[in-house]
Amino acid sequence: MNWYSGLEDICRPDAPLSEHTWYRLGGPARWLLTPRDEDQLAEILRRCARYGIAWRILGRGANVLVRDEGFDGAVIKLTGPHWESFAVDSPRVRGAAGVDFPRLVQHTVNAGLAGLENLAGIPGTVGGIIRMNAGGRYGTISQYVHEVRLMRADGTTEVRAAAEMGFGYRTSGVEDAVVVEATFVLTPSDPQQVAARFRRIWQEKAASQPAVAARTAGCVFKNPPGHSAGALIDQAGLKGRRSGQAEISTKHANFIVAHAGATARDVLDLMALARETVARRTGITLEPEIEVW
Repeated sequence: MNWYSGLEDICRPDAPLSEHTWYRLGGPARWLLTPRDEDQLAEILRRCARYGIAWRILGRGANVLVRDEGFDGAVIKLTGPHWESFAVDSPRVRGAAGVDFPRLVQHTVNAGLAGLENLAGIPGTVGGIIRMNAGGRYGTISQYVHEVRLMRADGTTEVRAAAEMGFGYRTSGVEDAVVVEATFVLTPSDPQQVAARFRRIWQEKAASQPAVAARTAGCVFKNPPGHSAGALIDQAGLKGRRSGQAEISTKHANFIVAHAGATARDVLDLMALARETVARRTGITLEPEIEVW
């Protein structure tokens, strides 16, 4: 009997992960599981603990680079009706972990609820956005979180208020738990004003970053305190530098674009080049913002 006995209908062995990330790079997961609800997720986590199997949670793959060798463990993708449900009870909005975040933002804009429009243009799912405390020039998701429901590695759940989460710059304190649901508190406002602000922020990002259709994983490095990672890489003369078919974007140096034929190794080599060059020039060590599996 294998460890996923009874879960065969939601488990796909040796599944290519390139189909599930924005980079469209990397090798397979030893197992790809798509639980339909929280009961199945809890069972998967308990079995992973029992059998000593490493696991990762995958949303839209907007912030993930999978190595060419793939991931030797269980990748759990939260997709389907249960994981993509959300509800609005003004001024609160509840979203399950797999909800497409840009879609949720658009819904709140249409409803005249202000707050999330400040994160216009940030891809991913609610779970991933919470986990990395995603944000940008106009704020972070932690500013709007009321509470988060988490599932621990043993399959049990808990609810944490925003103040108990341990939010920081690109971190949430989630650690080895799984975000299953989040509730946000927004501000009722004039829908036209919220929509206008959303468009302005989205257009600003579109003008300064690679196109959404480009194969990137968002900002590659965190901004060091008091500095812009993109500016540091730009000042090091690395815009447009290539390794294989990957390229440090000429539009924004904190993005690495994967062109046709690129490998994960190409991207990793450019990340190493940027870190080494910036450290040599400035003494600043850049820390990855993307997750490398």
